[in-house]
Amino acid sequence: MEPKKATAANKVQSCAQILSEKKAQDVVILDVRTLSSFADYFIICSGGSRRQVVALAQHLEEALGRSGIKPLGIEGLAEGQWVLLDYNEIIVHIFYQPVREFYDLEGLWADAPRQLLEPTTDLTSEGSAVREYRA
Repeated sequence: MEPKKATAANKVQSCAQILSEKKAQDVVILDVRTLSSFADYFIICSGGSRRQVVALAQHLEEALGRSGIKPLGIEGLAEGQWVLLDYNEIIVHIFYQPVREFYDLEGLWADAPRQLLEPTTDLTSEGSAVREYRA
């Protein structure tokens, strides 16, 4: 029997969780399936410094790599301002916060349904809660 393949929806949640656990800031998932022919989801998040941006990208690549998921490409790693990891149906954008504000991808894709990953308020559990909203 073949192992069950992870769906894009499952993978995007895993990616967002991995980034959140590594202290990515303002993690947002955009569902662009009806708006884009090149991806199903965008994940947008920020790091507080260029070093953190690079660390987030490397951590995500390593964590997914352990599951056999490799990116098709990575851009911007040397600069640490805006790192893009292309996982085919999922595009991950990791920004240095001022650069994120300048490019405003959330504004450019304002018609996309989105999920905001936020820390839980329950002090007895670890992890994050997902809240859906539409801009």
